[in-house]
Amino acid sequence: MAGTNQRERLVTWGDPAETAAAARGMAGIDFLRAMRDGTLPTPPITALIGTTLTEIEAGRVCFTLLPAEHHYNPIGTVHGGIIATLLDSATGCAVHSTLPLGRGYTTLEIKVNYLRAVTLAAGLVTAEGRALQSGRRAAVAEARLTGADGTLYAIATSTLLVFDLPKEPPAAGA
Repeated sequence: MAGTNQRERLVTWGDPAETAAAARGMAGIDFLRAMRDGTLPTPPITALIGTTLTEIEAGRVCFTLLPAEHHYNPIGTVHGGIIATLLDSATGCAVHSTLPLGRGYTTLEIKVNYLRAVTLAAGLVTAEGRALQSGRRAAVAEARLTGADGTLYAIATSTLLVFDLPKEPPAAGA
């Protein structure tokens, strides 16, 4: 094993099947609020990366992340995939906050513009997502990643597919 200062991180999460089942019985904004408030488990990706859903209103959400060294790429900055995941969550949940009971979404495409490197020095960053248009079959959203001092680190736009959620969860292993 290279290096003498090895670190370790333990990640725990709630049952994602419980959260997915609840999604079928709630309007999008209520579902998001239940996760934020701790009534429902958050998805495992939030525990893995360390994001927190902090603000929710119809068509707008905010996630925060405190950059840590386990987010780093080989050159000592937060990996672009972490930033893209944070922005994808913000755009997707902004759209989800507009959806009625029985409707869901998935990302069709996301475009991220990285404007400056994110490091530990950035402190707490916020991804604010806004739904620009949410229709019956498609939606468009944008997100901005900013620091507490207002520094803009990245922006994203996303197109999302909107669909009816299945009445029953997929079979295990499907």
